[in-house]
Amino acid sequence: MTLLRCIIPLLFATTALGQLAQHSKPSSVPEEPGAVVRSLYKEVVARHPVGIPEDADMKAFSPYLSKSLLHRIELARACQGDYYRLHKDPNLKPPIEWLEFGLFTGGMENAAPGAFHVLATESEKNGSFRVYVELIIMYGSPANPEPSVWYVAAIVVRENSQFVVDDVIFLKDYSTLENEFRLSEVLRAGCKGPRWVGRSKPPNDLK
Repeated sequence: MTLLRCIIPLLFATTALGQLAQHSKPSSVPEEPGAVVRSLYKEVVARHPVGIPEDADMKAFSPYLSKSLLHRIELARACQGDYYRLHKDPNLKPPIEWLEFGLFTGGMENAAPGAFHVLATESEKNGSFRVYVELIIMYGSPANPEPSVWYVAAIVVRENSQFVVDDVIFLKDYSTLENEFRLSEVLRAGCKGPRWVGRSKPPNDLK
């Protein structure tokens, strides 16, 4: 039995505490792995970024991200610009992996969750932490809401005496953790550093 399957039955007992935590905005980057993930996803749920975040969105997310992840995002931004420099046809749909992708949540309808819960934290042998996050979209009518639920794991590292998010794992099957892929894979798909080199697989092969 995996960690997530053990803790999901406890979720409803902790929902009230999670909601209270989501509504408290820190004055600086939190020092606990779960707290920094909670702060990041509070901004994500409020802003629903799709693709590379711009301007105010990027400013809001940056304090919670590692220097390495920020660098990968900027390389992807440059690679995207290189693609548009090379391909001028406005009728050509760009095969860029992250264009319709929520960097912290997933692709397609998963890009815009309406709520989240930080579930648990696992320490890794390399000193990083996996912080499991439940993401939720509500469908149906207000009287008969139907939740769609999925899970990601934020990889948290310590940097300059603070915890920051260094990557995100998109969990295809939370009971076995098989077929997962990472944000870092999405950001480099079709790119060689800041240059667009094209893809050898269909655009949605990571989803």
